[in-house]
Amino acid sequence: MIVKTRAVVLKELKYRDQSKICSIYTRDFGKMSVMAKGARNPKNKLNGLLSAGNVVELVIYRKAGRELQLVSDANLVSSPLVPEPDLDRFAVLYRIIDIVRLSTENDERNLQLFALLTATLERLYGGCGDFLILYAWFLLRFVSLLGFQPSIRRCVFSGEEIVSAIGIGSAASLYFVMNPGGLARSHAAPGTLAKKHLLPPGTANLLCAIDSTGLSGLDNIMADPADTGFAVTLLQEYCACHLEHSGTRKNLAIVSQIVRH
Repeated sequence: MIVKTRAVVLKELKYRDQSKICSIYTRDFGKMSVMAKGARNPKNKLNGLLSAGNVVELVIYRKAGRELQLVSDANLVSSPLVPEPDLDRFAVLYRIIDIVRLSTENDERNLQLFALLTATLERLYGGCGDFLILYAWFLLRFVSLLGFQPSIRRCVFSGEEIVSAIGIGSAASLYFVMNPGGLARSHAAPGTLAKKHLLPPGTANLLCAIDSTGLSGLDNIMADPADTGFAVTLLQEYCACHLEHSGTRKNLAIVSQIVRH
């Protein structure tokens, strides 16, 4: 059956002399593996289109039960090479697409995840102000899609508003708790055995801002690089801790390594 779908190229491998085998995440079928015959031939219409990170419109010969589907045509929608390559952008890109590739199963359609992935990449390629803030935004929403949304605006134990604590200057007593996930006031869980990290006020404020801001507003978030780095570290650790509960059969040790480096 010939099908058309939009897809993100997650990984590419050379195959034989001029072909490619790619892992892609599609809008209509979830993750799948495809072969693009002759895609490394400079004269082939597929040349350069099936590169990791590219968003493409594909025409696929799809057959149920076949491990490798065949790509017959493709058109580029967006690429990390446009307007020009950027090492910091690529560092964030590869973390994002590797997390999706290693934490999803083939043929499991998830429109919400596809929308999150493509919207994040569109922002990443469109010249967002701070790549790491965008990455933190993605991680928070990715782990939430898996069913493990951390409580950011209210204390995970008492339900008290976190934003008000920051506003009155008591954010120094805030923690990020790994399980149950979220921010917590120190007095609400003095004896908890859960792993927790004391939050600098700037990091707590940044997490609240990321949680309540859409993609279009991320450039308005101003944060100290140290706070951004700590927020990313916390969300990566939280993501790694909870991926083991997502039901995936992939090698979660590899996923944990990706999000922790």
